Amino acid sequence: MADPSTYRPAPGQIPDSPGVYKFRDAHGRVIYVGKAKSLRSRLSSYFQDLAGLHPRTATMVTTAAAVEWTVVGTEVEALQLEYTWIKEFDPRFNVKYRDDKSYPSLAVTMNEEFPRVQVMRGPHRKGVRYFGPYGHAWAIRETVDLLLRVFPVRTCSAGVFKRAGQVGRPCLLGYIGKCSAPCVGRVSGEEHRALAEDFCDFMAGRTGTYVRRLEEQMKEAAAALEYERAARLRDDIGALKRAMEKQAVVLADGTDADLLAIAQDELEAAVQIFHVRGGRVRGQRGWVTDKVEDVDTPALVEHALQQLYGGGEDPVPKEVLVPALPDPVEPVADWLCTLRGGRVDLRIPQRGDKKDLMATVQRNAQQTLALHKTKRAADLTTRSVALQEIADALALDSVPLRIECFDISHLQGEDVVASMVVFEDGLARKSEYRRFAIKSFQGQDDVRSMHEVVTRRFRRYLQERQATGEWAVPESGEVPPPGEVPAPGEQALPGEEALPGEEALTGEAPAPGEEAVSGPIDPETGRPRRFAYPPQLVVVDGGQPQVAAARRALDELGIEDVALCGLAKRLEEVWLPGEDDPVVLPRSSEGLYLLQRVRDEAHRFAISYQRGKRSKRLTTGGLDTVPGLGESRRQALLKHFGSLKRLRSATVEEICAVPGVGQRTAEAVVAALASRTPAAPAVNTSTGEIMDDRETQ
Repeated sequence: MADPSTYRPAPGQIPDSPGVYKFRDAHGRVIYVGKAKSLRSRLSSYFQDLAGLHPRTATMVTTAAAVEWTVVGTEVEALQLEYTWIKEFDPRFNVKYRDDKSYPSLAVTMNEEFPRVQVMRGPHRKGVRYFGPYGHAWAIRETVDLLLRVFPVRTCSAGVFKRAGQVGRPCLLGYIGKCSAPCVGRVSGEEHRALAEDFCDFMAGRTGTYVRRLEEQMKEAAAALEYERAARLRDDIGALKRAMEKQAVVLADGTDADLLAIAQDELEAAVQIFHVRGGRVRGQRGWVTDKVEDVDTPALVEHALQQLYGGGEDPVPKEVLVPALPDPVEPVADWLCTLRGGRVDLRIPQRGDKKDLMATVQRNAQQTLALHKTKRAADLTTRSVALQEIADALALDSVPLRIECFDISHLQGEDVVASMVVFEDGLARKSEYRRFAIKSFQGQDDVRSMHEVVTRRFRRYLQERQATGEWAVPESGEVPPPGEVPAPGEQALPGEEALPGEEALTGEAPAPGEEAVSGPIDPETGRPRRFAYPPQLVVVDGGQPQVAAARRALDELGIEDVALCGLAKRLEEVWLPGEDDPVVLPRSSEGLYLLQRVRDEAHRFAISYQRGKRSKRLTTGGLDTVPGLGESRRQALLKHFGSLKRLRSATVEEICAVPGVGQRTAEAVVAALASRTPAAPAVNTSTGEIMDDRETQ
């Protein structure tokens, strides 16, 4: 525990101007980010007698080892910089809202030639119109099903759309009138885009004009004795009205507003937000947070507004109704006006429909907090029991808060890869996942592969310890010095969720003349690095042979403070190093269930990597040796012919028809593919299943 007086700045050093400040711990990690109208007065408040500070604030200042600040011009700039740094550094003592679930939105892909209506989750994409978010995906699908009768917009995927165009026959929705079938040319691209625009206008709240127009067309058709058309328009009007009934009017004045309510106790807070557009509730979302810092309701409101609008995904409406105004309110209001490009009314509703609706939002927040606390209590209890059962079964001195699991994957000895997954406090930490390509030998040898992977992982750990002076390299020189290029095939983790503040392993050597960066924490960014943290428990997928190989790798590196076990698939036995008999946990054991989850996650991650490598090899392996054929033209050839099998059967003239491919290159492609014998279909030895690949498409 640090003494705040050891790093307190001198009285004249801190400027009396707006700015943003960061507290760092002894390892250089950013643990708190804050903003202030006056940096001098705000920072001075942290260095008073600890007895006068809130317990959470006292914990923060005693954990910190340094403080630094950045001066900005205005309070609005301070608000923006604070949000940016909180997202970048993920400080442990800042309020961080987390979604209690993933909310779907109704999306219309106006950036495509033929716009598509679909349910989307995740970050918003440029050129796509979004409506929502909604509480449930089924609510979106019910609404879309009603509207497709009136606005028959495409809803199929790109593959279905392309296939329908190739065969000249639309899908079922085209036959029953819920799609205008642009895939077969029933409508032009302009006509289909006009339907999509009408669909968006209706979802945006401009419903009255469209319904009145349909009613006039229905009367005109009836007057002209076109009764079938009039009946169809009548049914369309009924479908639109049923869709409108699903979105009840809550504000009669047609207001566009976001209503935000907060329910809290001493430890946690829940936020609920209702998105009202055109007087109707168009979407709802909620967050839950741990109150790791001493914050009141105005501060929670400010953090929630930063989370909601700071990313630029959610548009700022004309009105933002909150239970308490941030203090001070002017910078937040100016920031919202800047984001919207116009006036934003940030206020507390005092009377009428808006106050009644705010009470409804508040009840939702209270229910969310109560439900979250119930779930979390059960989850924390279960994970604590599981970790304690593992510690007892393996005779560990303490519960394994960090568990790493390794698995080997290959197909008949080809494309041998390995995975490393990490669980902290019983939960997967995907930003720490790593994957390895086994290249020190060829063929199938799971034991040797396991030895190599464990060696490589803990060699990197020892390098990090050496860089920080915690460990000295033995005279034998078994461990290469820091800065050495990672073993061949070691890769970072692309395509997986990366949490803020985490850094993936790049596997690149430092530039010439540049010192290799190492150590647990980057002094510039405060982010953890690579393999800096050791596990308390290593789990390998396998029995005695795999456990023995991993133990031998640890012994060779001199690592004795990491526990090791293996989990065999056949009977779910837990094997310990040097033991002839396994440890058998009860089938109902929470500890066994956690070990199974860890093992299954490592297996999934290894298989996904192996399949990706195999697919790439089978798809492009025959083209890699063609001189003058780069990645762009390889992809163009495969896209044009659909598969390597069809490309192999193509003539030189057909290959020349691909844009960018000349006569000489086409002849080289034909010669390279002719000299390469197609591989026999791969067979899964455990099931007898013939593994599909693009060669057979």
